[in-house]
Amino acid sequence: MHQRARSAEDKARRADDLLKAAEALARELGGVRYVTLAAVTERAGLHRTGVRRYYASKEELLLELAERGWGQWRDAIKSAVAGRVGLGPAQTAAVVSETLVALPVFCDLLTHVTLYLEGDVDIERARRYKTNSFAAHDEIAATLDHASTMSVERIAGLLAAAIMLAAGLWQVSHPTPTLAALYEQVPRWGHVALDFAPRLTSLLEACAVGLGET
Repeated sequence: MHQRARSAEDKARRADDLLKAAEALARELGGVRYVTLAAVTERAGLHRTGVRRYYASKEELLLELAERGWGQWRDAIKSAVAGRVGLGPAQTAAVVSETLVALPVFCDLLTHVTLYLEGDVDIERARRYKTNSFAAHDEIAATLDHASTMSVERIAGLLAAAIMLAAGLWQVSHPTPTLAALYEQVPRWGHVALDFAPRLTSLLEACAVGLGET
């Protein structure tokens, strides 16, 4: 039964329910490009017209999910390196890679944020995303700087590479139905395209080692 939020606490809970529903659907359907507001509201148990009380558009909802992803990545990095020091470049890259691989919807969203999500919301919502994502990025860099032998400048370079590679490789490794059918016909192409985690890890380790030598 669809119900309306009656308090600020209820509204926050319903907004969170919508985010969780969007993330679950993105995982099940193979990407955020297949997520619709109608499906999200149905999964969250809300009337499809009620979503406007929480998010002005699907783009705003997905941008909120991307912003949450930055916080999840930050927390995962902190947990992964807690109590560790002296991590070499390859070890640092492994931490960055493993924590990103554990956040597949965030990796997917990194592409969509750049392509259209930031540009399809109002300026204050875009400002909030930039403020919070940059803050999370800086916390990640500071955390790795404490745990790693790499300088903060090289860590910043590694994170820039990680964001771009995770975004691009995730899209390649989650093809449309047409490409999936093509890969079944030509397995060699599919093998190259679908190895997201090992390819991200190897490329980031090579990047980190190279940055460490410059």
